[in-house]
Amino acid sequence: MSNKMKKEEIETLRELIRDVDTAMLTTATEEGLVSRPMKTQEVEFDGDLWFFTKKATDKYEEILHNQDVNVAYVGKSYVSVRGKAEIVEDTDKKKEYWSKVHEKIMQTSYDDPNVILLKVNVEAAEYWESGNLIKKIAYYYKRVTGQDSKSTDINETLELND
Repeated sequence: MSNKMKKEEIETLRELIRDVDTAMLTTATEEGLVSRPMKTQEVEFDGDLWFFTKKATDKYEEILHNQDVNVAYVGKSYVSVRGKAEIVEDTDKKKEYWSKVHEKIMQTSYDDPNVILLKVNVEAAEYWESGNLIKKIAYYYKRVTGQDSKSTDINETLELND
């Protein structure tokens, strides 16, 4: 669990991503950034995000070289999460998060040595509420007309504890 985030920030982020099954994981390569859809594990968010993948993937190699990642969620709100990815090969942890869906998608079992977990230690998150129409209209109007839109920012940032 990430000790850097405050309890209320974790709860806010938990609520924002709770019902979003698929996230976009962005990793860095020598050529630039690459994003791909990932199924978030059905575990209570505590400051870490979990995903299954295989060693025989580009994302595995990318994370070995650069642990900085971004995870984007689109649901009732838009959420962008920044963190450090960690490769987890713990068989007990894989068994804990494994489901029949994974078996079907990955066509293997949790104890396959090629199957790994990606643990994203969340450092910060930014989100945009999708339900605030008046604020959005004011924000975009000010942007289009060249006015300062700071007072109508429609996003919020969850900062880390210092």
